[in-house]
Amino acid sequence: MHSGLTGLIAEKTCVEHNGEFDQFDAMWISSLCDSTAKGKPDIELVDMTSRFRTIEDVMEVTTKPIIFDGDSGGLPEHFVYTVRSLERMGVSAVIIEDKVGLKKNSLFGTEVKQTQDSIEHFCEKIAAGKKVQLTDSFMIIARIESLILEQGMEDALTRARAYVKAGADGIMIHSRSKTPDEILEFCDKFRAEDKTTPIVVVPTTYNTVTEAELGAHGVNVVIYANQLTRSAFPAMEQTAKDLLIYHRAKEVDDKLMSIKKILTLIDEL
Repeated sequence: MHSGLTGLIAEKTCVEHNGEFDQFDAMWISSLCDSTAKGKPDIELVDMTSRFRTIEDVMEVTTKPIIFDGDSGGLPEHFVYTVRSLERMGVSAVIIEDKVGLKKNSLFGTEVKQTQDSIEHFCEKIAAGKKVQLTDSFMIIARIESLILEQGMEDALTRARAYVKAGADGIMIHSRSKTPDEILEFCDKFRAEDKTTPIVVVPTTYNTVTEAELGAHGVNVVIYANQLTRSAFPAMEQTAKDLLIYHRAKEVDDKLMSIKKILTLIDEL
């Protein structure tokens, strides 16, 4: 990975190999972070053309595999074109969530109106995407929102079974709980009946759990979905406040990376 990459758009992913997680083995192109970097709300307002340009910018500075946050994937008739485009660009995987209607960030949970897609319709979308793939290496990963929307463990497991049967190459299980308990329970129950389908998790709220603990319960991919963005903005905000307070830059200098170091981060071909 090119060390000068900002992190405001591309976040970090750890992938399990032989029982160990390789740090930052892939790049996560986050819908939230992409929208935030462009000054737009996270409601699928940034269209796919703009998001594809983000992918191209990231690919210019990294050779890491890219996992793309595809939100809901849109209509099946639209999703097939997204799959073809992502595959042509060299993206490794897309994750789509089983929700419909105006997107609201999952961590709002039941605080805002969010509608889960029917199993049948979401399976249709997965199958349509798999049908148009040109290679076997591209992955479509199904993100299950049942725990987020308080639909229960059995609903999450039922959906996981159906999505795998429809062709999903992996399952992402999401939670907004402060503890990892329900995620670990899902993983244990899913693994008891499916030993091979990759499990993806995003420990944003349940952040006390370690990669080793997750791996012990069958997790294959851990995505740190927004921490780089969330760390960058407070730093920039504080620097802006200090400039307004002191009317000069001296007081913020010890918080800044030197221009020389920034220049050395950007490789010349």
